[in-house]
Amino acid sequence: MASAAATPPVPKPSTSHRLNINVGVLGHIDSGKTALARALSTVGSTAAFDRAPQSRARGITLDLGFSCLCTELPPHLGTEPGELQLTLVDCPGHASLIRTIIGGAQIIDLMMLVIDVTKGMQTQSAECLVIGQIACQKMIVVLNKIDLIPESKRQAAVEKMSKKMQKTLENTRFHGCPIVATAAKPGGPEAPETVTPIGVSELIEVLKSEAYLPTRDPSGSFLMAVDHCFSIKGQGTVMTGTILSGCVSNGDNVEIPALKVTKKVKSMQMFHTPVNYAMQGDRVGICVTQFDPKLLERGLICTPESLQTIHAAIISLKKIPYFRGTLQTKAKFHITVGHETVMGRVMFFSPAPNDFTKEPLENDFDFGKEYLYQEEYLSKDSKSSEENKENDCTEERQLPKQQWALLEFEKPVTCPKLCLVIGSKLDTDIHANTCRLAFHGVLLQGMEDKSYAETCLPKLKVYKLKHKEGQVERLCDDYSVIGRSLFKKETNIQIFVGLKVKLSTGEEGLIEGGFGQSGKFKIRIPAPNQLLPKTLQGASPETGQN
Repeated sequence: MASAAATPPVPKPSTSHRLNINVGVLGHIDSGKTALARALSTVGSTAAFDRAPQSRARGITLDLGFSCLCTELPPHLGTEPGELQLTLVDCPGHASLIRTIIGGAQIIDLMMLVIDVTKGMQTQSAECLVIGQIACQKMIVVLNKIDLIPESKRQAAVEKMSKKMQKTLENTRFHGCPIVATAAKPGGPEAPETVTPIGVSELIEVLKSEAYLPTRDPSGSFLMAVDHCFSIKGQGTVMTGTILSGCVSNGDNVEIPALKVTKKVKSMQMFHTPVNYAMQGDRVGICVTQFDPKLLERGLICTPESLQTIHAAIISLKKIPYFRGTLQTKAKFHITVGHETVMGRVMFFSPAPNDFTKEPLENDFDFGKEYLYQEEYLSKDSKSSEENKENDCTEERQLPKQQWALLEFEKPVTCPKLCLVIGSKLDTDIHANTCRLAFHGVLLQGMEDKSYAETCLPKLKVYKLKHKEGQVERLCDDYSVIGRSLFKKETNIQIFVGLKVKLSTGEEGLIEGGFGQSGKFKIRIPAPNQLLPKTLQGASPETGQN
């Protein structure tokens, strides 16, 4: 969710600096993620290893868990001595908790995809892989529970599953990523705590080798994703989370924008260690006073008045290729922004066809241009592309390099500009073997005015293509003809002046105006290559939402 603006280089860690890297632990339910996090960790937070009573009662992870592994800094991250802190973000695996998984994935730098070696890729494993491709740069595959395979057959089984995983990943950004075999808890959950994990020390070495210096920038507004909130008697209320941008110090004022409340930072801790300062990427607990923790289960805190609360937004987006079916305009999706998921209705639009090949405009939106309304997101498998292919079989239909959507939320959301947006169909049957994640994008423009339909949407110039046919009545001269049967008698032809028409003989012309009182009109046929590029044939410009 942090801004994509350029950032200064990160200083090399020193003995007084601890480099923190956030490592996501994702995978299908019962693949052993929490056991792996426990085996790797040197310090657990107040929200680690399924400490919540509900998680213990059900025997599954229900919320994000946080712990850390502290080790020496590997040579490729700095020549001076230092400490590497790997903050492990243990995400739930149950399909119904996909919102929580998406929220967790947005704060990680490196991902571990945990696979039950006896089962291989499962439905939620695939969804976690999709989320990882959207939110993360690097991944390690962990083939867990190898203790369930007889030792005589173990190596062959691990090699076979490793080849399967390599094949699965060959068309993703993670092709060629490391694959490590482990048994985080040999003997299963009932085994004694003294049992020695298998392969965990090897995994730690791989984690160290894959660790990198993530982009960190202490400048700009402070923004933190809060995932747990609780009170400590005699001290105050602690909000724990990951800093997405900026920095914070003891004594700073922070705002809880969803509640319009501002509080002063009394104290801070990183994994039980008191600190005076924290910056982007750090996992921290912030203590404030006189605040009821029940008011904030999860959400955002920030520099006062630095966030926007919006009712609608324009996003630049891409369809997730594993999503079956088309993305239809006017359809409703679950829209996830940070840790918040709300229902939203979409309208898709693209550049004018002449601009399909233009390079995308990164992190900005131009209200001065005209855009083409689309009944659906244009992709190779969309109905619009198939129809266009049939109408013009001589060449394959070209797709635009960038597409946008207008999102209208059922309830307002609070978020920064340029944050990650994910659209899903979470009402799909969780037992169906299908990807529920439909699209992802970047929020370019938020609309804060509740009356945005009247104040903001008229600025959005989206038009529909409408096809009309008429006849040529007679030829005036070499460069003009009179047409009829395109407009009704009472039509104001002036609003169509300047639009293009195409003759059945192939010539293109421009409507110059009406001719007489019966709906006839005059067409001027310029010399070749002198048509004004105003609009396409039959286009009817419309502003606002269609």
